[in-house]
Amino acid sequence: MLIYDFTLEALQSDLKSWGEPDYRATQLWQGLYKHLYDTPNQFTTLPLHLRKKIEERFTFHSFESLIHVNSEDGETEKVLLRSDDDQRIETVLMYYDKRRTVCLSTQAGCAMGCVFCATGQMGFHGNLSRGQIVEQVLYYARKLSQRDDQVSNIVTMGMGEPFHNYDATMDALDILNHPDGFNFGARRMTVSTVGVIPMIERFTREGRRVNLAVSLHAATNELRDQLVPINRKYPLESLLRACNEYVSLSGRRISFEWALIDGVNDSLEQAQKCSDLLKGLVCHVNLIPLNPTDGYAPSGASQVTATTFRHFLQSHGIPTTIRLRRGIDIHAGCGQLAGLNWK
Repeated sequence: MLIYDFTLEALQSDLKSWGEPDYRATQLWQGLYKHLYDTPNQFTTLPLHLRKKIEERFTFHSFESLIHVNSEDGETEKVLLRSDDDQRIETVLMYYDKRRTVCLSTQAGCAMGCVFCATGQMGFHGNLSRGQIVEQVLYYARKLSQRDDQVSNIVTMGMGEPFHNYDATMDALDILNHPDGFNFGARRMTVSTVGVIPMIERFTREGRRVNLAVSLHAATNELRDQLVPINRKYPLESLLRACNEYVSLSGRRISFEWALIDGVNDSLEQAQKCSDLLKGLVCHVNLIPLNPTDGYAPSGASQVTATTFRHFLQSHGIPTTIRLRRGIDIHAGCGQLAGLNWK
């Protein structure tokens, strides 16, 4: 069994059934998440007989690293991982000045079918467990620790729809947030959804402190239906009600992602409709000129168009930024992950 699938309480229960005191589970937990140990022999605070039992009971690696690549500018790394049941996912590390952001996958493939996204084009292959989501963070945490560096931000913007695998995703973030372990601040985590309304509502009810981002991409149902098929089930009116409720009850700002596509959703008309849609909502819009994928012909908006779009929203009181592009040459950019395009 993958050890990262276990909460501290579950480890305590397991070790107690072996006749071990609770503090042994705490030592194990801290070894995993504070010291980043990934073999039983590294847990030298534990007696030898317990290390042997842990080795028999648990596995510390559910993925095999197949290929690891770096972008030419050195600002992005990507790894292709293969699970024990032969699912393939990608995880990305991005460097932004002082930030080190891990972009996690929560599923192998994706069922949402967003037409411009390589993961959506490949279809859905399976959910990842909480431990497999955690394992991706630890993979890069260990690499960074070798350079006296550390993960500063976590985003669930890799392969899959996190709210289509809600329990595992939230459990993984809870494990990473645990104060006696990895102790990663909730406000340095962002969960991104294409707009699965029941899960947004659940997220709101649970009072989650993790940041919420919603992939919007269009300001009319007609256009969003074409780009984001789930909009036919959860149209904009319902989505914005859920977003407003989140902001109202949480007191937190919400983010909206907008992939700018040349000639599709980058016009001033769409900017005006976006402004009308978000008026009065405490939010931030993150514009992303579309990254190329093999399965979608239109290209990303030009920098001039993106800047014009941003200025329009800002002039109407909506905080807006254009995301810095990362890892395009290794197909590690937003919407490019599919486990296929490797040099």
